[in-house]
This record gives sequence, C-alpha cells and structure tokens, in this order.
Amino acid sequence: MHLILYSKPGCHLCEGLQEKLEQITAFPLELEIRDITTCHEWFQAYQYEVPVLTRAVGNQEQRLPRPSPRVSVEQLTHWLQQYR
Repeated sequence: MHLILYSKPGCHLCEGLQEKLEQITAFPLELEIRDITTCHEWFQAYQYEVPVLTRAVGNQEQRLPRPSPRVSVEQLTHWLQQYR
C-alpha cells in the first residue's frame, strides 16, 4: 500500500501520524511524506488541513478520512486494512 502524507514542518499532528504509520508492520506500507511548504499547489490545497493522508491508486490519489490523533498503532493498522 502506498500512502502519501501531506505535512508541514512544526506540525505536531503530522509528526504524530507519521510516527504511527512508520510503526505499522502488519502489511507492506510505502509512506511518502510531502512537505506542503515546498509546492505552491499543495500549500494552497492543504494549508489549513494538514495532516492529510491519501492513498495512491494508479496515477491518482484517494483522500482518506483523517484518523484521530489519539488512535493507537493497532487501531490505525486495523483502520487501514479496509483500504488495502
């Protein structure tokens, strides 16, 4: 599964979600981090919404609902299973 996390420096919610995603080992997971401050288009789209998590599907991205900051790694793993 290829996930894309739109983030920005200093965003504690982004860092927390990234840390949890990196701990998932139940299935293969490729995590791509995109810093919205490096691309005007990303910044305009997500400046007030980060963290934003999407799933790469072919050449397109499917936006996923934002998980709670309090979600555990186990809960996050189970939640992501439905998108595999």
